[in-house]
Amino acid sequence: MAGNKKAKGKVEQVKGKAKEAVGRTIGNERMEAEGRMEGARGDARQAKEKAKDVFKH
Repeated sequence: MAGNKKAKGKVEQVKGKAKEAVGRTIGNERMEAEGRMEGARGDARQAKEKAKDVFKH
């Protein structure tokens, strides 16, 4: 289960970076900001899962 959540966090990070890059390329500030937010959500999810792993062992 935890692996699935970690993978979901990684996917959010990648999608966010891609969306941010596309937004920057086409000059769409809103898309760029959405990409940053999605990437940050992925970062937070990954950090939470890593913290859980530390306390589990």
